[in-house]
Amino acid sequence: MSKTWLFFMLAICVLALLYVVYNYVSIKKLKEGTERMVKMSAIIREGAGVFLKKEFTTIGIVILVIAVLFSLFIETFSGLTYIFGALMSSVVCVLGMKSATYANVRTANMARESLSIGKTVKVALSGGSISGISVQALGLLGLLIIVLISGVGPQTMEGLTTLTGSGIQAYEGCGIVFIDALLTNSSIMRVTAYSLGCSTVAMFNRVAGGNFTKAADISADILGKIRNDLPEDDSRVPNVIADFIGDNVNDIAGNCSDLLESFVATMSASIVVAIGLLSTVSSITGALFIASYVFPLVVAGGGLLGCVIGLAYAQIKKMGNDPSKELNLATYISAGISVLTCGLAAYFAFGSADGNVLADMGFKAGWASPWICAVLGIISGVAIGTITEYYTSDNFKPTKQIAEYAVEGEAFVVTKGDAVGSRSCLYPIAIIAISLLISGVLCGTYGIAIASLGMLSFVGTTVSIDAFGPIADNAGGLAESCHLPPEVRVITDKLDSVGNTTAAIGKGFAIGSAAFATVSLIVAFIGNYASAGITPPSFTGVTLIPVVAGLILGGALIEFFSAILTDNTIRSAKELANVGDRQLSDPAILAGEKDPDYNELVRLATSSALKRMLFPSVIALAVPLVGGAIFGVNFVLGVLLGATVVAIPRAIFMGNSGGAFDNAKKYIEQGKLEGHGKGSAAHKAAVTGDTIGDTRKDVVGVALDIFIKMMSTVSTTLFFLIAALSALIGIL
Repeated sequence: MSKTWLFFMLAICVLALLYVVYNYVSIKKLKEGTERMVKMSAIIREGAGVFLKKEFTTIGIVILVIAVLFSLFIETFSGLTYIFGALMSSVVCVLGMKSATYANVRTANMARESLSIGKTVKVALSGGSISGISVQALGLLGLLIIVLISGVGPQTMEGLTTLTGSGIQAYEGCGIVFIDALLTNSSIMRVTAYSLGCSTVAMFNRVAGGNFTKAADISADILGKIRNDLPEDDSRVPNVIADFIGDNVNDIAGNCSDLLESFVATMSASIVVAIGLLSTVSSITGALFIASYVFPLVVAGGGLLGCVIGLAYAQIKKMGNDPSKELNLATYISAGISVLTCGLAAYFAFGSADGNVLADMGFKAGWASPWICAVLGIISGVAIGTITEYYTSDNFKPTKQIAEYAVEGEAFVVTKGDAVGSRSCLYPIAIIAISLLISGVLCGTYGIAIASLGMLSFVGTTVSIDAFGPIADNAGGLAESCHLPPEVRVITDKLDSVGNTTAAIGKGFAIGSAAFATVSLIVAFIGNYASAGITPPSFTGVTLIPVVAGLILGGALIEFFSAILTDNTIRSAKELANVGDRQLSDPAILAGEKDPDYNELVRLATSSALKRMLFPSVIALAVPLVGGAIFGVNFVLGVLLGATVVAIPRAIFMGNSGGAFDNAKKYIEQGKLEGHGKGSAAHKAAVTGDTIGDTRKDVVGVALDIFIKMMSTVSTTLFFLIAALSALIGIL
């Protein structure tokens, strides 16, 4: 497997981006609808654009400072690749948000003109596919460019040497150099810095975007449904428009950067582990090293091709009245093609290799070992999505029971919702654990990294279907606020309900992929011990003490981080509710005789979110570096392990309980709970549950997975710097 494969993957990226351009142009050609629909959609689009512009201005300063530090003190070109990663993540955010704000009003108008669920679904899915395919295509494209520029080494092992004094074998083609006590691998640094750039943007996006959207959403629900008994998404409530904007900046832009970061992190971890094979497997050949290095990129490219085919088929196929089946079909096609292409890639990469050398690398099933691991990851992703659907969809017992308990009041809703969230944690985590165990046995640490990548190999389809949810939600909101006929709202409500489930599945997928990606990064972190000549911690020695201390602190950090985000959101919601209340005190606004000042709410939501995003985001950057410099790499290892163990079930609980609360409310609103419809006591109790769930699923849960990935990425990227600083402080 040579560089030719990398150019082939570049071609697939170009094909995918052409598909994105086609869908973008097609969406723009569709009609927006009535004059009021055009006006309201323009406000949403402009507000989302203003938010991202101000956010990226703030993020840009942080990115530039960190990039300069990387280039000066880590590796010359790593600062550039860090900026490149941040740029790719930002481009995906802008593309996703732009396409969603064009697709939402066109989805509503298609429902208005056609009164067809099938035709309406296609518009929303086309808009979502722009986000999804961009995530996978641009994430892979950036890494391919870095790898091709940096080089993956010659085809033979003639460049393999032992650097004097290091006692470590180094591959000159990958730019490994040894300077005093600090070992820096330029290829690893450039790849991981690219991943860290993606992580930084994702963290800021999730923290700020989550604060914006949920503060607006919670305040809109309080003002509309509880204080004034107004319909959901009533345009007389100024906070409603800020909520529409928030759906795009968080559920679209934030989710794009989140899963782009997961996708890039798993590819980066796979490459880092592949390079680590040089110092652990003495019998590895040059060609086999190249194959192990290139294979993850080929898996990602094959999965991207599968996503384009799966989504294109779903858009071409005539759709019926059950959107879930059509969306699931796109997922199954994408996953199936990913399995096939991954198998072919494994055969071409490792099929002709010497069996003894593969055994030395830990490949228990020969050339098929990495393929089996990837398939395990793919199956895990689909299974976690299915489990998430069961616990969050109103088609199944858990969510229906929450709605039924709403008759008894808020306390019953919250208690039952908490039980559903807690119960939903076991099976996804068991799936993750079993897949990791089998992958590790079959293919060693490389297998764990490939299993992670397998799960994300069809991330383009996953993000596309996830983005369908906010687009459908916005379409329903526009139908309400623009006073479209009731039959239109029936269609958009159906899509919105499906969208809630797809969004919950997407969150489950994001959390599951974060678990895999974080484990891969921790494996890569541990692999650096050998490269740096550091003895790993022993379960019986003094070296275990800092690991245990880190474990405790890592778990506590998750609770602290969750508390900060929750507190920030509720404070912002209170500010927005007070301003909205003041505006609604104007009788002319409440009577619908004049529009509220939407811009005032948008400006307040933006400034409130941005001023509160810096501190929680910086924690993930600072803790590994500062803690590691003072207490050493063993302490950092403990922090990573403790944070991961606590964050995964916490994030699943947050996401699934929040999704179940939301759909329980909608179950009542759709009249499915006999005798208890909109405005009833049961409905208000369910609204309370939904308000609690909003912060859980759209702020805390989605930020936790980025938090653990970002700490792991920072730790892996800066491992040798942390070790050197720790040694220096120890000497002083």
